[in-house]
Amino acid sequence: MGRIIAMAGKGGTGKTTLSALIIRCIKEKKLGSVLAIDADPNSNLGEALGVRDGENIGRILDSICSNPDKVPAGMAKERFIQHQVQSAIQEEEGFDILSMGKPEGPGCYCYVNNLLRGVIAGLVKNYDYIVIDNEAGLEHLSRRTSRFADTLIVVSDASSVGLKSAKRIIDLVKQLKFEVKKSFLLINRFNKNIDNEKIKETGLDYLGSLPNEAEIENLSLQGKSIFELGENAQVFKTLNLLGEQIWERN
Repeated sequence: MGRIIAMAGKGGTGKTTLSALIIRCIKEKKLGSVLAIDADPNSNLGEALGVRDGENIGRILDSICSNPDKVPAGMAKERFIQHQVQSAIQEEEGFDILSMGKPEGPGCYCYVNNLLRGVIAGLVKNYDYIVIDNEAGLEHLSRRTSRFADTLIVVSDASSVGLKSAKRIIDLVKQLKFEVKKSFLLINRFNKNIDNEKIKETGLDYLGSLPNEAEIENLSLQGKSIFELGENAQVFKTLNLLGEQIWERN
């Protein structure tokens, strides 16, 4: 069975960049096959990984809703959609990626979430690692986009607002009784020590903090991928040190 690593956090904390960094680490360590799932309708994970824009679940559903005759006679609609989703998985060097996208049709969004859960359940046995970059905030949890994760990483900044948001996320995870084996708080873009009491208040195990990395911002401004980040970048070194707790399979 594949190991599911799910990312969560409020907007602007660098969640997508960290998802891409984790995928890069797993790939370069040759730990196994990786499926990246961009579950954020804004679909930025592919760009961070240097992947061309391809098909996504939202566009597939829109196309089928607009042209119902596309479903072959004698084939159930759900099975046809599953087949189309499978074909939307892009094979890249060292990882595959599937993008959720955002459908335009009314009432389709919940259907996408239901479909995504089914896709994840079906694909989990085909990959060693599944890294899910969820959308910012709490809505995806309320819609139960991700019901299970081996590792949940809640990304936050060091601000009071960010840490309170992290606490709300883990509180909702517990309230909705998600199956999460390990849940961590990861502080991004922070070069100092943080108050242990503030960490305890979140209810999350503290994974550590990652330093602010100017090179990442420069790469983003130039439209370059995380794979062009230098191996000596401090954020990359630090994540590798913390990483065993993220991707260990025990």
